[in-house]
Amino acid sequence: MVSIEEIELREGLYYTKSHEWCRLEDDVATVGITDYAAKVMTDIVYVEAPEVEDVVTQGEPCGTIESVKAAEDIYSPLSGRVVEVNSEVLDSPEVLNSAPYDNWIFRIKISNRKELTSLMSREEYCEYLKKELEKGEGS
Repeated sequence: MVSIEEIELREGLYYTKSHEWCRLEDDVATVGITDYAAKVMTDIVYVEAPEVEDVVTQGEPCGTIESVKAAEDIYSPLSGRVVEVNSEVLDSPEVLNSAPYDNWIFRIKISNRKELTSLMSREEYCEYLKKELEKGEGS
């Protein structure tokens, strides 16, 4: 079981309940998975990302991450058009295990800035994780 003290959370990022992060620069969002997601999945061995020019919708699956334990969908934190995919992560997905915030998966040109209001700050995500971890301990 992962404890909240073991999880790295970075300032300046937006977070989702499905454990993706995004960093906004102008109208381009850089997207990756959180440290929590990487720690829970352990040994990530494969990443399938959306392709450049794909249109993605906030909250909808747009890729997959596989570990030796499980496969999980990647959900787009914002709507828009994919403008870049990180081929280094696709070629060496294990980099997400040790440095998920330094190894983004894809970038999108966002189509609706108002969607940012549905994402969480570092502090909000920390509180969300604490509640999720407490639920897990009770089951």
